[in-house]
Amino acid sequence: MQRKIIVNDDAKEMRVALLEEGRLMELYVQRSVCHRFLGNIYKGRVENVLPGMQAAFIDIGTGKNAFLYRDDALPGFLLSSEKEVDQKKEITDILRKGQEIIVQIEKEPTGTKGARVTTQIALAGRYTVVMPYSDYVGVSRRIVDETERERLKRIVDKIRLSEAGIIVRTAAQDVSVEQIEQDYKFLKGVWQHVLRQSQTLTAPCLLYQDLNLLARSVRDLFTEDTDSFIVDRKACYDSVCDLLTHVAPHLKERVQLYEGSEPIFKRYQIEGEIERSLRRKVWLKSGGYIVIDAMEALTAIDVNTGKFVGTTSLEETVLKINLEAAREIARQIRLRDIGGMIIIDFIDMPQEEHRKQVLAELEFQLKRDRTRTQLFGWTQLGLLEMTRKKNRQSLDEILRKPCPSCEGTGKTYTEETIAIRIERELKEISGQNDKAAFLIEAHPSVAAKLIGPGGDNLIQLEKAVGKKIYVKGRSELSLIDYRILEDSLGEIEKWATPVYPGQVLRVYVEEPHEHTPRDGIARIEGFILNVSNGGRYVGQKVIVKVRQVFRTYAKATLVDEENIH
Repeated sequence: MQRKIIVNDDAKEMRVALLEEGRLMELYVQRSVCHRFLGNIYKGRVENVLPGMQAAFIDIGTGKNAFLYRDDALPGFLLSSEKEVDQKKEITDILRKGQEIIVQIEKEPTGTKGARVTTQIALAGRYTVVMPYSDYVGVSRRIVDETERERLKRIVDKIRLSEAGIIVRTAAQDVSVEQIEQDYKFLKGVWQHVLRQSQTLTAPCLLYQDLNLLARSVRDLFTEDTDSFIVDRKACYDSVCDLLTHVAPHLKERVQLYEGSEPIFKRYQIEGEIERSLRRKVWLKSGGYIVIDAMEALTAIDVNTGKFVGTTSLEETVLKINLEAAREIARQIRLRDIGGMIIIDFIDMPQEEHRKQVLAELEFQLKRDRTRTQLFGWTQLGLLEMTRKKNRQSLDEILRKPCPSCEGTGKTYTEETIAIRIERELKEISGQNDKAAFLIEAHPSVAAKLIGPGGDNLIQLEKAVGKKIYVKGRSELSLIDYRILEDSLGEIEKWATPVYPGQVLRVYVEEPHEHTPRDGIARIEGFILNVSNGGRYVGQKVIVKVRQVFRTYAKATLVDEENIH
């Protein structure tokens, strides 16, 4: 199977795509404005112990208390002299308010919920996972060759320096004992550093931060069966090669720097796949389709015959669609990173043998999923039940948010997503003609993202495209709509700035200024007018005089109608 990893690195967003036989199977997104917590280790302080829930809230210094279940609060991990506690004891017997404890994030915070943490620390390397407070020793289930499994077990027996647990990862297959030992010793060194930090730093504090997306991709995705690792920035190329020098030098020859004029995700047809991955309906090649509905409690997937009518019996037609749907469902679950409970409503199959075939096909396809899944079989209603571990936000949760226009019944893209899309489009078209300037008209909140605090983002964007850029917020545009105009600098300036110094206008004050509430904000053809001391007139019309005009806004002062001069 051909396997490629494609990395697109922009200033605000890094995206890593995993392609199998040219098809997008997994997508990871990391944004500079978003903090990742999964895998981080903290020294926390117990804030509240909840006997009724057999859990506790832990202050880890991130603004939201983390949640720790009793079964995850193993006493050996506590910063105390106590080593063993009867497993039947209550949470109040294990933890007390004010107690300091080392925890690791095992589930990202979402919405109003804080992170879920555990004291069962696990440090992942390329070839091994070290668990300082466990004595479990194992080999990845994906390594099926018994001779190789026995070899790896002997290696573990040889290199294991303490009673700490160790899991040999799939990437360790056919790897030398020296490489595995080096990986193991490095992780042990990391843990010793964490312990030293815990003795000197005051809770709550961060003790260890997991790797960034690029480094995790090298560690977790760039396996021996990967044909190429392609990046579109020289800095990323150098970082990947440097990492491989230490962990897998023989893979460096598979790293490629993409220097084409066409954006890398467009070159590999990934952008369109991302768009389709967010749609509710997914068409199958046969003409059938599946519908994916993500809800608070679970994700429901429905299979339909659609345009497919078959050429043989009804039962064979249904089986063919369900088998195709099983393959696509497994792909969509990976691509969208769907977690939690999943219910699949396949087209009814009266024959038990057909149900077994569909279940077997889904199970086979999910074997390539690195995230733990569990199939529970068919319910009495003919629904297929399964679960998939949820550690982080799904792709849908990262790229979209509940639509304010429909009170959460639908979704739209975030301002950040639209702004990044506009920036990408500008970079793509900037070299296609000799026009000197751009005018972008977008929803005011998107325009604000493009401009950035103090205009910093706009300055950086101009440097990237090599042209002057003007931005106008147009409230009549929806959040996802925008216009990009190109022309000479003189013409763009005329369109972009509809006011001039000394001009007297009657304007409607729409809202207070975000950072200076005493000032008010009005708009002329989408152009922002900052009205000094106009905050008290929000919702009213006032007469103002334009004092200064800038590229993205103008300053104005209130004028007494009887003394206009």
